[in-house]
Amino acid sequence: MTAKEILHSTEDKFKKTLESLAREFSEIRTGRASPTLVEGMHVDYYGTPTLLKQLASISAPDAHLLVIQPWDITAIPEIEKAIMKSNLGINPSNDGKVIRLSLPPLSKERRQELAKVVHKMSEDEGRVSLRTIRRDAKEHIEKLEKDKIISEDDKFRGIEELQKLVDKYIAKIDELLKNKEKEILEF
Repeated sequence: MTAKEILHSTEDKFKKTLESLAREFSEIRTGRASPTLVEGMHVDYYGTPTLLKQLASISAPDAHLLVIQPWDITAIPEIEKAIMKSNLGINPSNDGKVIRLSLPPLSKERRQELAKVVHKMSEDEGRVSLRTIRRDAKEHIEKLEKDKIISEDDKFRGIEELQKLVDKYIAKIDELLKNKEKEILEF
């Protein structure tokens, strides 16, 4: 494996980290109803943890309402139980066919709490992951030089390129964080 191959594989890992963080952010509640708030939720469906989006259609007919329509209405109690266990703080209501989640407007304090949660997520699940991946890639490049597969100059070039990649993806994480904080804090 060459330093270029290591950098290419590292960038793939960075992209996955960024996608994962974006997915995590989409599950954080803002002032608007969005199906992403609940679609990743696990429901105990006949003893098997199943994603809600695999059990029902989820729609947001307006900014403060989510409607969950299960394909199997016997799953309604389990879906409600999963929603109650989640940290959404919403009580579901059902009419026997669909579950409605009415999202109350967020208070200023709750918005600030959510902004802190998002900030911590970007550090713990974003930047820390990038640093771990960078460390592994750097060790791999250094091992290539130690095993005389690449020259010392190639090692330094590889490590320099690696740092440029890290800086690029940290900037993307910061941009993602800034956008999410703005979305959370706007009334």
